[in-house]
Amino acid sequence: MARRGGREMDAFERTFTLLVPSSTGNLAMIRDFVASVGVKAGFEENEVARITLAVDEACANVIEHAYSRDEKGQVTIRATLDDEDLAFEIMDNGRGFEPLRVSEDDVAELIRRRKPGGLGMRLIRAVMDDVKYQITPGEMNGLRMVKHIRRG
Repeated sequence: MARRGGREMDAFERTFTLLVPSSTGNLAMIRDFVASVGVKAGFEENEVARITLAVDEACANVIEHAYSRDEKGQVTIRATLDDEDLAFEIMDNGRGFEPLRVSEDDVAELIRRRKPGGLGMRLIRAVMDDVKYQITPGEMNGLRMVKHIRRG
């Protein structure tokens, strides 16, 4: 039996990994992977679609910004599922970014000014319950997004 937070559980953790070249042509494969894991986790269709959109946005950002559409890069998507959470980690070795520099402007204001950027990060934070970055400049960029599984 595993122990979590001081209590015993009969559960185990399952991990699924997808490694793809950094190409927008692979986003459909990534979406299929995420949707499959979301269904396996027991989420309803609407929530699976929202989670898929959040991970797709994160991967599109890696392809466009971290790798500047250079298809030689690799994007790793790791899904970890247990009784309480579904977590997705997006990892790359491209150019990092500073998450705190993403605008916190009102969405309506961003649209009015037609200012690009920032909407994807806002979407990810709105859909997922926990979002954390781990950036080691010149080595690795990681984004961990967690969705809590609400049972019953």
